[in-house]
Amino acid sequence: MFQQVKPRSRTQSAFSILELIYHSIVRDVRKSHGNALLALVMNILQAVIFIAAFYFMFSVLGLRGAALRGDFLLYIMSGIFLFLTHIKAVGAVAGAEGPSSPMMKHAPMNTVVSVTASALGSLYMQLLTLVIVLFVYHVAITPFEVEYPFKAFGAFVLAWFTGVAIGVVLFALKPWFPSFVQIFTTIYQRANMIASGKMFVANALPSYMLAMFDWNPLFHCIDQSRGFVFVNYLPRNSSIEYPLIMGIIFLMLGLLGEFYTRQQASLSWEARR
Repeated sequence: MFQQVKPRSRTQSAFSILELIYHSIVRDVRKSHGNALLALVMNILQAVIFIAAFYFMFSVLGLRGAALRGDFLLYIMSGIFLFLTHIKAVGAVAGAEGPSSPMMKHAPMNTVVSVTASALGSLYMQLLTLVIVLFVYHVAITPFEVEYPFKAFGAFVLAWFTGVAIGVVLFALKPWFPSFVQIFTTIYQRANMIASGKMFVANALPSYMLAMFDWNPLFHCIDQSRGFVFVNYLPRNSSIEYPLIMGIIFLMLGLLGEFYTRQQASLSWEARR
């Protein structure tokens, strides 16, 4: 209260914000589990269980022939990892500390730092999980080759970015409609189990079924990533521009809504959550 605030240069302010974001990311990662290593292990187990479940389902139903020619597990993982990254980014950003949170009473803290930390914390966990699982698969099970690794990683980041953008819109709406946002976030995450298209490729879909999925940015990200991973697959019914444009639009709308919501912040909102 009686501390004198000294003027700082832009460089000092930037480093101060980066330090604050770093500590917020650490806090966000530890939120799911007190031990950061165990939190990572749980995240890896979730991804492995997803992969094993889909592998078993494809094998039992005899759908392996409908997949792309190439490494079948790599085909499954190219969908699972982007799906998990997207929905976890939506959930993390939508559930970030809002303008009426007690954390906002600390002077340097603000909603931009909160959202950024949640988004980067989610990306950190999913990227680390991706690297560890692919490394173990490559070394312990069978070597594999990704045709365009940097472009495939770009599709992975784009899936995260679209999840963040949708999460920012939900984050801006949450103080006004807390119950609706919570229900909608859950429905959206569950719906993407099918709507993401991770179980099939867009080239194999007839036009009437394609219309049921091509509205989803994640569908385009997954299909494009398979075009970058496999040499013999050229996605014709999806684009890389659509999720990028939709992500930018949602992000701008979310930031505008968050700015307005922050101006109307009230402590009574926290009691409604």
